[in-house]
Amino acid sequence: MSEQPPKDESTTAALLIAHGSRRESANQDLLRLAELVRERNSFDIIEIAYLELAEPTIPNGARACVEQGANRVLLLPYFLSAGAHVTDDLEHFRRELSDEHADVTFTLCDPLGLHPLIVDIVLDRLRQAD
Repeated sequence: MSEQPPKDESTTAALLIAHGSRRESANQDLLRLAELVRERNSFDIIEIAYLELAEPTIPNGARACVEQGANRVLLLPYFLSAGAHVTDDLEHFRRELSDEHADVTFTLCDPLGLHPLIVDIVLDRLRQAD
């Protein structure tokens, strides 16, 4: 009888983070994005969080990931650029979460920024105005 290779015990969560708005309709965009990402079955766990003005908060969203068994959490800023919120605020949360959950790896991903597909999106929006 041959030995089975050890199972990969890594469970990765994606925490999608938006700024948050007083307008609920704006906050719904992140919920819909999470649904679309879930449909692709790319990650074990998909959660959302808002920097401010809406719930769940980033610490609460991260805790939800950990409570579901994540030992790796990718913090994805649903922001267009690496301004102060991404480089300062979200990095601050990443450090705090790492301290709070020492056995979990928290990685801050790049914002959407100048990804090549952003050009396609910009052109599509411009064409819609015609």
